[in-house]
Amino acid sequence: MSALAVGAHAPDFTLRDQNGRDVTLSEQLGERAVLLVFYPFAFSGICTGELGEIRDDLGRFESDRVTTWAISCDPMFSLRAWADREGYFFPLLSDFWPHGAVADSYGVLDEERGMALRGTFLVGPDARIAWSLVNPTGQARDLSGYHEALAALGQDDQPA
Repeated sequence: MSALAVGAHAPDFTLRDQNGRDVTLSEQLGERAVLLVFYPFAFSGICTGELGEIRDDLGRFESDRVTTWAISCDPMFSLRAWADREGYFFPLLSDFWPHGAVADSYGVLDEERGMALRGTFLVGPDARIAWSLVNPTGQARDLSGYHEALAALGQDDQPA
C-alpha cells in the first residue's frame, strides 16, 4: 500500500493522546486544518529533533487555523514520558492498538518493523489531503512545503 495522495479523502480516526484523552480527526475538521506527523519512535534522535522543531516554532503549527498531531505506534505512557521530558505541548497520539491501524490507513506503516514511516499529511477542513511528504527511515523531513500548502489552503500560517 502506498501513502495517500494529495486530493484523497483522509480516513477518520480516534486515538488517545499522551494525557489519555481521545482525539478524533472528524471533530477537528471543518474548523481548521490538521497536520498529521507520523514518526517511528519516541525517544529516538531524528524524531526528537523533528518534534523539537515543531515545539520551537509552535505558533506556525498550532493556531486558530491549524492544529498539529504527532502519531506513532508507541504506547500512550511512553508518549507521556517523552512529552514531559521534551516539553511537547501538542498532542502526541498513540497508534499502539490495534497496532499501527491509523498509520496503515494512511499508507505509512512499516509492518516488518512495527513502526510508522515519516509520513506528513496536511488535512484540509474538507477532510482532503492538501499536502503530503513521506521520508524514508533515517531521513529527517523538511517541513517548509507545509507552510506553502497551508497558505494555499487560504490558511495563512502566521499566528492570529
